[in-house]
Amino acid sequence: MATDIAAAAEALLKARRDRVWLESLPEGARPADIADVQAIQQRVAEARGPVGGWKVGAANPQATPGAAPLNAADLHLTPEPLAASRFNIIGVEAEIAYLLGRDLPPREAPYTREEVLDAVESLHPVIELVDTRFTRLGVSDPLSHAADQVNHGALVVGPALVDWRSIDPVNQPVRLMFDGKVVLEHVGGNSAGDPVRLLQWLADTGARAYGGLSAGMVITTGSCTGMLLIQPGTRVLAEFPGLGSVETAVV
Repeated sequence: MATDIAAAAEALLKARRDRVWLESLPEGARPADIADVQAIQQRVAEARGPVGGWKVGAANPQATPGAAPLNAADLHLTPEPLAASRFNIIGVEAEIAYLLGRDLPPREAPYTREEVLDAVESLHPVIELVDTRFTRLGVSDPLSHAADQVNHGALVVGPALVDWRSIDPVNQPVRLMFDGKVVLEHVGGNSAGDPVRLLQWLADTGARAYGGLSAGMVITTGSCTGMLLIQPGTRVLAEFPGLGSVETAVV
């Protein structure tokens, strides 16, 4: 029996509106495969307004990537505090994002590495705020959580680095601080490895149903720190030496 995509999307949208969190999606509306996940994501994204970017990642350098569209309403370009009332949980991940300066529309031939890199206008340090429309992370099956925008809450985008070609994301140092105290510091940390592979997959496959990738989109390429939960009022600073820093707080 086919998954009820509309019922799944409506349950997730209702949870956002009413702040009554889900233990699971309705019977018959739980995704059976990645195609169902993508269809639910798209239905929710279209209901919430324009798509301004993407999150994309992979479990390891060989794994097939996964992605979720990010609505423009969830992208934040300033360090102004975010309201805790908009979140269910508050998780934090420091990541590296790419801002596109030109379109990458769907086409038959795969995009080359250089074509994708040439489409990038700038590199940005970002903080992804992790959230869920379920009662907690991991309460339901993995495909249902993936359908819920892969646990996305918001993306805080730091300043642009236009001269970014010398940056090596795989060997990029990162430092994460809460209220001025270092909670994590290391090199690399993204399980996906080279993020350019993720960008290529997104241009070729992941964003095809949306008409491809457009200039101005911000694409964040996976956690460099893992996810850490914070309490409201915590000031978060992510530093990427040589790339830049980004900060936020949820109050």
